[in-house]
Amino acid sequence: MGAGESADDFAAIENSQLYKKFMKQCPSGQLSLHEFKKILGLQDMNPQANMYVEQMFHIFDMNQDGFIDFLEFIAAINLVIRGKIDQKLKWYFKLYDADGNGCIDKKELLSIFTAIQAINGYTSMPAEEFTNMIFQKIDVNNDGELTLEEFINGVEKDKDLMELITKSFDLSNVLKVIQNGRRHILKIGVGSLGNNSA
Repeated sequence: MGAGESADDFAAIENSQLYKKFMKQCPSGQLSLHEFKKILGLQDMNPQANMYVEQMFHIFDMNQDGFIDFLEFIAAINLVIRGKIDQKLKWYFKLYDADGNGCIDKKELLSIFTAIQAINGYTSMPAEEFTNMIFQKIDVNNDGELTLEEFINGVEKDKDLMELITKSFDLSNVLKVIQNGRRHILKIGVGSLGNNSA
């Protein structure tokens, strides 16, 4: 920032640039699920990966109108890239809770983690091992389901688990692909979406 520029001025300039990029990628101002998949280079995925991409889209689509508009896009970027850890964990929880019942069971977590591995290639451990480890560490009452409270408290108390979840489920690179535009996808490749090099 230069002399005399405030953080608000910087944010306004950044948002203006993001708006131009968003409108260039999506002239209608509304990003459909098909366009979302196309921009990310995530078409023709296996059923589990496709389900994850659709779940991510529906969470970004805050008003549930079937499109991601610019304000929803900015909100997603701010949360995933700049949000506080408890905000990110709440967002992750919502993403993992595929059926929306307020709990994550082993089947949901296994399915989402398998899908994420298919998309980003990050495979520090097999999906079953990851799922079992999560439940061993943070399913306090051993009922086979994680509530939001169990999830947030468990992850925040375990530094190694926090790092693993952050690396495995980080979406900031996905949002950066959208931010930087379609042509950049060819340079970074879909396999590097999960690498957290930023």
